[in-house]
Amino acid sequence: MQRDQRWLIGVRQVLLHMCITVLAIAIAFSLPAAAQYILYEWWPRVAHDANLLIATEVGLAAALVLLFNISHLAWQDRQKVRAADLAALAYARQQNNWLARWRERRLVKRLPAARDAFIFTLTGFDTFADETSLLRDPLKTAYEIRVMLLNPYARSAEARVNSLPQEITLHSFSREVRASIDYLASLRTMGKKVTLKFYDQQPFWKVVVLGDHVWVQYCHSGFEVKHEPEYVFALNRDHPRRGFFVPFYMYVLEQWGDPRHPEYDFDTGELVCRDRLGKEVKRVGFGAGDGRESPVLLTPQTA
Repeated sequence: MQRDQRWLIGVRQVLLHMCITVLAIAIAFSLPAAAQYILYEWWPRVAHDANLLIATEVGLAAALVLLFNISHLAWQDRQKVRAADLAALAYARQQNNWLARWRERRLVKRLPAARDAFIFTLTGFDTFADETSLLRDPLKTAYEIRVMLLNPYARSAEARVNSLPQEITLHSFSREVRASIDYLASLRTMGKKVTLKFYDQQPFWKVVVLGDHVWVQYCHSGFEVKHEPEYVFALNRDHPRRGFFVPFYMYVLEQWGDPRHPEYDFDTGELVCRDRLGKEVKRVGFGAGDGRESPVLLTPQTA
């Protein structure tokens, strides 16, 4: 698949260069004829016709204004492209319409198969559990999948749900988490190495790392994350210090390595609490996930 994509990209570049070359040759051959027409046919008529002279001057002025405006816009766009390149911004969307989803799916299809996937989100339903999720298929090709979800039985989850529209309840929030757990469990049966952890504090970011690309959305209080602007940053292999891929990747790594976040045991349905050395300290029940049972609070987040 990667070879086919590279071959298509190479063919497209060759065709583009051929078109530009043909256009340049056409312009070069037409310049003498155009100059001869202006000097020997058009200008003598303009010199003896005042109305035609004024029309020519107005047309030339309008063309120059248009040319200068295009040059100014091109310069501004060039500055924006340089800024986006420095930030390693590969894609951004503000609206969640069909066109934006189509463009994003095209981006995902062009990416090479990733060996590892790292997901730090709320319920995970819109990210990978839903059948129409963007990353549902890429996760099937990844070998190691690490996921962090917000514990639906923590007080912060209730506070998060209370800030959202009324149609979103703690019951629906818990049901989405349970659907994500079931999907991850199905990936385990496919031979994938899946690890799931839960955190109990409201997040600032939703971060999805897939290979050399990271999807980022801000978790604004009172709004669903899926309606927030989304930014995709790519790893700059030539200059890794540039761009936002590394900072967000380090952010999720820091959250993942925090021992205050227990790991979910798919076999027993329990949360495994560990110390800083990775030694198991205790286990707590995760509950049925229907949002009606007493909350299971995680270990206090102390330094």
